[in-house]
Order: sequence, then structure tokens, then C-alpha cells
Amino acid sequence: MARRVFFHVAAPKTGTTYLQSILWSNRKPLRDAGVLLPGKRRRDHWWSALVVREDPKLAGKPPEALRAWDRVVEDCAAWEGDAVISNELFGPASEEQARRAVASLAPAEVHVVVTARQPLGTLTAAWQELLRYRGITTPLADFDLTEPAEPEDTWRWSNLDAAEVLARWGGTVPAARVHVLPLPGPGSPRDELWRRFAGLVGVDPDAYDLGASFGNSSMGLVGTEVLRRVNEHLAGALTGRDRAHWIRDYVCREFLVPRGGEKPVPPQHRIEECRARGEAAVAAVRDAGYDVVGDLDDLRVPAEVGAPSREVTDAEVAEASTELVAWMLRSLRDAEEAEQG
Repeated sequence: MARRVFFHVAAPKTGTTYLQSILWSNRKPLRDAGVLLPGKRRRDHWWSALVVREDPKLAGKPPEALRAWDRVVEDCAAWEGDAVISNELFGPASEEQARRAVASLAPAEVHVVVTARQPLGTLTAAWQELLRYRGITTPLADFDLTEPAEPEDTWRWSNLDAAEVLARWGGTVPAARVHVLPLPGPGSPRDELWRRFAGLVGVDPDAYDLGASFGNSSMGLVGTEVLRRVNEHLAGALTGRDRAHWIRDYVCREFLVPRGGEKPVPPQHRIEECRARGEAAVAAVRDAGYDVVGDLDDLRVPAEVGAPSREVTDAEVAEASTELVAWMLRSLRDAEEAEQG
């Protein structure tokens, strides 16, 4: 059985895409260094999270998805070094599901890893993520992360708030083997989160290629309003992989994110709610005696966050939209010319 298993379980919008991109693009050199990424491919960890949580969405997945967790456990059982399991969708597991998952990795020494972010950053990042992936049309001023009508929906505070995730996962192993990695604050080196994660796992952070790493960068205030209004017209026309390709990777990553602009800030009452959550998370981590890799104060909402966002004007939306249309036409022309040789 693996000597140690670093079970990275949470949470979305805490640098998980960045870390997983580095891990999977360096799978072979990590293995050579004694660290295994179990499973056949990256999606095995995603499917495993669905299996562990007994997610109803498994019914629509291929048969191999149902055995993903078994493959991961079997690979760990056949390995003598360390292993890393990483997917943010493990976080929503119930306490009982979390205990079963950890127990299935025995007799390995399991370490639970929770990456965490200050709640105001989580709120605005979750809103932008749902604009991209779900096509929501809710303005930031009305956006809430309280419990939704559908219990399997993972986009709620109980799965995004580090204190609530730790309340379910923290008791599955001794406190000294629960590691909380706060997302580094503004001004930190871009690779700081990777360095902290690599140090925890016990590998040299400089020994791996970070060229394939990427995160989900934020859009500016006007850009988010353009996408919100576009979503109103799409009305479910793009879903799943199509939406990820055309909205997230094409429109957002290639145009709206680079366009930049002032950052969206929610209303004051939401800021205060987030501030209270941040203080509660700091207290929960400190009182439980978990290992903190980084600065625990990074889980607090900063004292200065800027004024709540103003209302975007129709003129601003029109200008950004016409720029978007022009950019799309140029990129389509370039793609056609490249295809023709």
C-alpha cells in the first residue's frame, strides 16, 4: 500500500485547476520521484468524487466511471511511495462518505488537504464561474450561495466555506494530518501555492515544468455584464463541453479576461456576511489545531475591498459588445485562412 496518500478534497475556486494542471502535466516525473497520481487519467479523480458522494449524475456516465474509485484505490494499494488524489468535488461528501473514503485507503497514512480562500473572493469567483459554465443571469447584487433547491448542487457555502468542509472531513484523520492551504494573498509570487503544495507532499517545487499550468482568471465589471446579458439570449443553447469551449475558453479566456477593467464587488451586506465567514473559518482552523501551510490571516476578508460595484451603463455594454463582435470576426477570418493553408 502507498506509504502516504495526500487526499486533496476542496474547495472550488481555491487554485485547484492550477494545481491539478501542474500535477497531471508532470505525472511521469512525479512518479519517478516516488509520487503517484492514481487512476488512468485526470477524469478518474473527478469520477471518483462522484462515486464517493454517490452523486446521481453517475447514472449518465460511462460504465468505466462507476469503477473509477476502485481503480484509484487499487493503484494506491499497489504503490509503495506516496500518492496524491485531487478533486474539489470530494469536498461536498457527507461526514459518513468522507470516513468511508479515507478508510478504503487503509493502511496508508492519509493526509487530508483543503485549499481555502477568503469568502469574498470565493463569492465573486463562484458567480463568475456560474456565468461561464451554467449561463446564469443573476446580477452579482442578487447572487447568493445559501442552500439551493437541489441538494446535489455543489455551488453553495457548505461546499465552498473551508470551515464547513473541514467540519465534515477534519475528523477523518488526526488533526496533525489535516492540512489547510490558504490561497496566497495579493502580491504573492504566482507559483506560491504550488510551492506550498509541493513542500507538503515532499517534492522539489523547482523540479517540475509549470508551463501547462493555468487558472480561471477573473473578468472585469463590464465584461461580466456583457456575458450576463449574452446568457439571457442563449437560454440553454450552449451546455456542457460546448459551453466550456465557446464561452469559457474562447469568449472569456481569449477576450473578456484580457480586456480587464474594474473588478466586481458585491453589496455591503454581502461583504459583511463574507467577513463574518472568514473570521469563523480562521477560528475553526486555529481551534482544531490543523496544520496551516501558509498564512491563516489570508482566510480573512481584507479590510479594504473597494466600494460595491456601480451599475454598468448600456453604453458601456454596447461598446464592449461591438469590440467583441469585431474580435470574433477577425479570429474567425484568421482561423479560416489558416485552414485553407
